[in-house]
Amino acid sequence: MRLIFCLLVAAASANLLADDGYRLWLRYDPIADTQLRNTYARQLGRLYVEEGTDTTSATLAVTLRELRNGLQGLLGSGMLTGTSEDGKPGLTLARVSDGEVGPEGYRLQQNAGGLRLSASDDAGFLYGTFHLLRLLQTGSSLDGLDNTEEPAKEIRILNHWDNLDGTVERGYAGFSIFDWHTLPEVIDQRYIDYARACASVGINGSVVTNVNANALIFRDDYLDKAAALADVFRPYGIKLYLTARFSAPMELGGLDTADPLDADVIAWWKEKADEIYKRIPDFGGFVVKANSEGQPGPNEYGRTHAQGANTLADALAPHGGIVMWRAFVYGSNPDDDRAAQAYDEFVPLDGQFRDNVLVQVKNGPIDFQPREPFSPLFGATPETPLLLELQITKEYLGQGTHLVGLAPLFAEVLDADTYRGGAGHTVASTVTGLAGVSNVGTDRNWTGHPFNQADWYAFGRLAWEPTLTPEAIYTEWAAMTWSHTAAVQDAVTEMLLASREICVNYMTPLGLAHLMATGHHYGPGPWVANLGRPEWNPAYYHRADSAGIGFDRTATGSNAVAQYAPEVRDRFADPATCPEDLLLWFHHLPWDYQMDSGNTLWTELCLKYQSGVEGTEWLAEKWAALEGEVDAERFTEVSQLLKVQQREAAWWRDASLAYFRSLNGLPLPEGVPEPAHDVEYYKGLRYPYAPGIAPQW
Repeated sequence: MRLIFCLLVAAASANLLADDGYRLWLRYDPIADTQLRNTYARQLGRLYVEEGTDTTSATLAVTLRELRNGLQGLLGSGMLTGTSEDGKPGLTLARVSDGEVGPEGYRLQQNAGGLRLSASDDAGFLYGTFHLLRLLQTGSSLDGLDNTEEPAKEIRILNHWDNLDGTVERGYAGFSIFDWHTLPEVIDQRYIDYARACASVGINGSVVTNVNANALIFRDDYLDKAAALADVFRPYGIKLYLTARFSAPMELGGLDTADPLDADVIAWWKEKADEIYKRIPDFGGFVVKANSEGQPGPNEYGRTHAQGANTLADALAPHGGIVMWRAFVYGSNPDDDRAAQAYDEFVPLDGQFRDNVLVQVKNGPIDFQPREPFSPLFGATPETPLLLELQITKEYLGQGTHLVGLAPLFAEVLDADTYRGGAGHTVASTVTGLAGVSNVGTDRNWTGHPFNQADWYAFGRLAWEPTLTPEAIYTEWAAMTWSHTAAVQDAVTEMLLASREICVNYMTPLGLAHLMATGHHYGPGPWVANLGRPEWNPAYYHRADSAGIGFDRTATGSNAVAQYAPEVRDRFADPATCPEDLLLWFHHLPWDYQMDSGNTLWTELCLKYQSGVEGTEWLAEKWAALEGEVDAERFTEVSQLLKVQQREAAWWRDASLAYFRSLNGLPLPEGVPEPAHDVEYYKGLRYPYAPGIAPQW
């Protein structure tokens, strides 16, 4: 009996081998269901290439390698090269016209017991292969399969806030994966695996330098280094982009001005673009942060954002490059509402940008908060293409230690109806592409918290197809990353779907925003009100006093709500119709304001904070129930991080309520415990070495 027991334990453990997370969702472990594995093997045992389909390109080479490695791992058997005489099932690659399948698209269909993968370009074969492997990893039936997919958005790009010294601004997973010191000679395997991971979810661009840019990247030796990265990315359908520092003509070129209308400046940018394209023929273009948070820009010379962007766009245009000009700007006028400033600056410029300029807009009007309304810029510039910028890294969401699934946040903004031009004009339908601020670093598992991988995955999947649901995306990710077991997949998906709202509740409930401590944005700091610029102060955003709380953005306040289409404006402007999860974003209300629940605003606010803390306890319990169902290495890592999240959620609740109660003097409702310390204790906490703060260049 003991021998039989040991054999059973060994068999069970074989499926739970230690896993450090490096393989992400591309694990390709053997499919546990023997019958299903054998069915797949029969359907995909041979590879056929239809006449006229060239497989000699670099992209087809990595595609076939991925296919063979994936099938070897999943099925335990290789793939034979078939010929027309075989007459046996297999996978047939067929190149077709772009009229049948569009750029980067593919068609997967059952074919005489096997499958046919059709594409009009190499990228389509690559993406189709990853789709096929995803079907196998998730245990999907191939019977009757006939699926044509083309990306909904042309631009699907990661923005790395990585500095040339290896630090990562707002990065919580180690240092930059790009080692500029050893490039171009040393090509780390991680560069290749990064490109594989991006391609597997449809990401087709990478900006490898920080938006707080360093002009040094345009020096000849650094361009050679960038070209080496571009060579790695190219077979995986990924274009390389760089951030451009607006003052580079002065800092690198020795000019005495960066005025975008100056002839020498224009010539410098043109020459620099020519130099880049000699090294990187498929270079994507520039991302620019200008006249924002100390970054230089055209306003210093009395020029507009359009004039600044157009000079760079003209330099790139002959080569097919684009400029992604960020709309993250805010002035220093204390009378201006920061939430209104991007709209005020960019809407008057609509129609003045070159055709190869895209304005890159954050999902909300402020700055990557746990919840914001969608930016009113979406749909408001019909003559100017926009990119939606989303943050995958967790600057304001617990940084690297909290489990917070961001697919619900991404979907929330993508699905938001702007009503620009009538009902049905969602944010997704108004943007040309998506840009995601990367959460990748040198941590062995890439993203710090193992669950943070899900946000990288979700961004790519939604950039490819914005109508996908968070539940569908997370179910895929769970199956590919954690287990073939339905119970594990269901639990992981449920945790991810609930976690964002849990985070909102213990950080910024009912539409509060930007309560994070300043600078590092780690932990709560709603009391901070002494900084030089008004909009740097958390107190600026909640405006709490003895009488009430919230930012009045209606006609009696800043009137920022007027920037939305009338249907949206009217809903947000009335507290009776404003969604309660945005109530204090748009309204300053008394503490005894009656909520839909029948509670006062103060009671509801306290209960939301408490609900967030209890939510972290639920996450920990849900995860604890999976012990023995997932590998011990990652199980322990997640368990430990969930303890950190529980502690910090309680800190958020206690510090926030202690501060607000110091203003209103109200008792806590039943079920909400007294803060562990008084407000002065929380005010005295200091974190000079909080992660994610990088040098400003």
